[in-house]
Amino acid sequence: MAGMAAMVLTGILGTAMGLNNTAAFMSSCVAFVAVSMWTDSRISLRRKEAAQRTARDAALAAKLEPELEPEQPKREGRGS
Repeated sequence: MAGMAAMVLTGILGTAMGLNNTAAFMSSCVAFVAVSMWTDSRISLRRKEAAQRTARDAALAAKLEPELEPEQPKREGRGS
């Protein structure tokens, strides 16, 4: 959505500056790609930070939990 808005704004500004249609369209496409790449990098950064935070919380929780020995089954009578 942000890329489309940048494309429209750049097209309007390019036309207002007196660029021909081809130049205005090309600048709009460049703005679209630049904004899309920036948005993608921000989303990736947030996902990476969230994954690191989750891993850190899981490691902390595992460190705080006492290690439990597995229980041996209690058998009655003769074993097979």
